Amino acid sequence: MNKLVNLSFIVALSLQACGGGGGGSAPPSSVVTPPPSFESPHPDTWETQSAADAGFNAAALSDAFDYAMQDGTFTQAALVIRDGKLIAEEYRGIADGEVNTLTSLGSYPGDQDPAFWIENYGTRDSASLMTSWSTAKSFTSMLIGMAIEKGFITSTDQLASDFISEWQADDRINITIEQLLDMRSGLVPMCFLSSTGNLGECENQGDAAAGGNIVFYPDQMSGCINRDLAVDGAAYPWDSDGIYRAGEFLYSNCDTQVLGEILFRATGQDPGTFAQTELFEPINMTAYWWRDNVESGQSNGNYLTYCCLDATPRDFAKFGYLMHLGGIELESGTQYGSYVSQVRAMDSFYDKQFWSFCGEEDGNGGCLNLVIVTRGFDGQFIAMDFKHNLILVRASLYQPYLNRSDERKMFLIPGSVADSNWIGSVPNAMAIRAAPTFFIEEFHARVVAALNQ
Repeated sequence: MNKLVNLSFIVALSLQACGGGGGGSAPPSSVVTPPPSFESPHPDTWETQSAADAGFNAAALSDAFDYAMQDGTFTQAALVIRDGKLIAEEYRGIADGEVNTLTSLGSYPGDQDPAFWIENYGTRDSASLMTSWSTAKSFTSMLIGMAIEKGFITSTDQLASDFISEWQADDRINITIEQLLDMRSGLVPMCFLSSTGNLGECENQGDAAAGGNIVFYPDQMSGCINRDLAVDGAAYPWDSDGIYRAGEFLYSNCDTQVLGEILFRATGQDPGTFAQTELFEPINMTAYWWRDNVESGQSNGNYLTYCCLDATPRDFAKFGYLMHLGGIELESGTQYGSYVSQVRAMDSFYDKQFWSFCGEEDGNGGCLNLVIVTRGFDGQFIAMDFKHNLILVRASLYQPYLNRSDERKMFLIPGSVADSNWIGSVPNAMAIRAAPTFFIEEFHARVVAALNQ
């Protein structure tokens, strides 16, 4: 009996010590601090910083913008981002000297009317869209990297014919996705042939070097898929040396257009939908992608993945910032970092649909600062200088003509934009052959020179 009493007494004391006794007071409740909510580093609106606080000589940086915006460059927008902050930007409409140049060189009656150019290109600001032309190729490359990480494509070494079944019956079966990305597929360049009204093998070096003027044909995808391999050692009028060599770099809009079809067949989504979900929304980018002029294809037309992406310059800079961050930052972690690292490690003039130029030489033929850049017709650029944490965006004057329909479906009647849906960048996309006076390498050099190093 005594043992039982003693045991009960000990248990009661223990309960009181734990706060479990009926007469004990409850301990104060602990305050649980929730983890901080995820804040995306991809800006919706760019934070600004003064040139001086960003490490620039303000006067020298202003001189760099004077170069970019001078009359005769046809520049609509130029901006500089450093360390993820918007440092400087300028926008303008068409300048007087540019109007004079266009009216003097124009070959159609409408081109020779100054009022046409002033009405369509007269005023521009930060909300005005620019177009990408071939800058979009780099976006397509990034989408391929995303499809790889998501398991839709095994790697860039995978055979393109795993998706483009039309290539499985002949030697095209061996073309890899990497070869398409690097413009070394060996497929002949395709052009619009005015003599036949169809797409066919390019007949001269000029059209081929520009990637092939396939923009004039309604169904741009079929011609890009249904083309032959060039023969090693054979003579071709489109080859820069006259003789094609296997593995040669052949800049080709069709190679990138086929990459868009690979995305479509691999993911089951058209490239525009895939890009919206996986790329544009995560980096807070609003963009509009043009299609060719067929009713079938991927989605009431085939997305023109080799070109033709419209967005504001500030939004195009967000793509450059993605590359600086090393991938897309999500609450779950960094996505697509492996592919971004591969692009950033490029050591040639062209790799995976990105260009490069040397921003600083070592004096012995080597490069101390390789700047990676997207390049588009009429001078559309996103330059990424990782050494100086810089992103530069430059755009030429642009007007999207949607006169045939309100959809961005390309349909051009030469000399009549009033009847066309057309990407009217100035000057060359408007059929005005004016020599460029803006060079991204020069703009970059002037911006870097403005840094207080």
